[in-house]
Amino acid sequence: MTDHDITNPRRILIRSVNWVGDAVMTTPAIGLIRQHYPQSEITVLANKMVGEIFSRHEWVDRVITFDRQGKHKGISGRFRLAQELRKKSFDMAIILPNSFDSALVPWLAGIPVRLGKNSDGRGLMLTGRYTPSNSAVITHEVGYYIDLVRHFGISGRTDDPTLFIAPDENAKAAERLALHGISDGEMLVGINPGAAFGSAKRWYPERFAEVALRLAEEWSARIVIFGGPSETDIAADIEKRLDGDALNLAGKTSVRELMALIGRCNFFVTNDSGPMHIAAALGVPLAAIFGSTDHATTSPYTEKAVIIRKAIHCAPCKLRECPTDHECMTAVTADDVVAESIKLMASLTGKIQLNGTEKSKP
Repeated sequence: MTDHDITNPRRILIRSVNWVGDAVMTTPAIGLIRQHYPQSEITVLANKMVGEIFSRHEWVDRVITFDRQGKHKGISGRFRLAQELRKKSFDMAIILPNSFDSALVPWLAGIPVRLGKNSDGRGLMLTGRYTPSNSAVITHEVGYYIDLVRHFGISGRTDDPTLFIAPDENAKAAERLALHGISDGEMLVGINPGAAFGSAKRWYPERFAEVALRLAEEWSARIVIFGGPSETDIAADIEKRLDGDALNLAGKTSVRELMALIGRCNFFVTNDSGPMHIAAALGVPLAAIFGSTDHATTSPYTEKAVIIRKAIHCAPCKLRECPTDHECMTAVTADDVVAESIKLMASLTGKIQLNGTEKSKP
């Protein structure tokens, strides 16, 4: 692998990516690392939000979080974080993001083996470098991270993106729903109208509301609205359009609570977002609305999903805000989403799980 190769490292640090959805897509690569080094202690270094994804993950032994707005802010904060890591005596760092900063801290920490993509002028800080061919076929992000770790001789079978919800978390989610009159035997549809990256990724509240109303009627379902703290206005708009006949949890959940509650859903309607990837990893059937982002590389990694998008000349632009008329989203109608959602559910064979209780498909 490198001149500093360690066959059986005692302690491995995995520097995580910085967005929840991206973190979910790295889990197959982390699974390979776990298989290849079954006796090693694996620690994930992540921001506080992403750290929750891995805090009770069966492939990860420990999580260390950093705070770029607090004690790890600026160059002095980076040195402080590096000193904290140095005390842990890591033998190897596997750096999943491509940024200069993500390689800087393991280098400052003196971790002897530092593996990552050769990008952003950070090659001298790495002892092992991955340089994908410019002519390589564009693959899904899941495949990219798998290729990255395999480049360094890390081998094993590959799993789909995988998340773990503990029994106590699942029980608390069920209790929370029950407090709002939603029982285990009811069909539950999750609505996720937000997207942290920017407004270009977001479909419209009035259309989400129409889809929610129609699917609730079609499947005799209850509706739960999800979202982060910055998406409460969007969620409130949808709740109002549903005449309050929905449970609005936007801004009211931690990442762990969000995972458990999404896991209780029987169907999920969403923009391209972190919760979309959470639902996919938990096996929840879903309809994903794509516009400005690239469905080829960031689509939900599951066979239980339908992607709804229109072939607009400027999409995917990958911009945070649309500079023109947002045609990639205006062209997607509620009829499109409802029809594709019903079609997907009808295609699922056998029975579906209704919050832990088997029922015939709607």
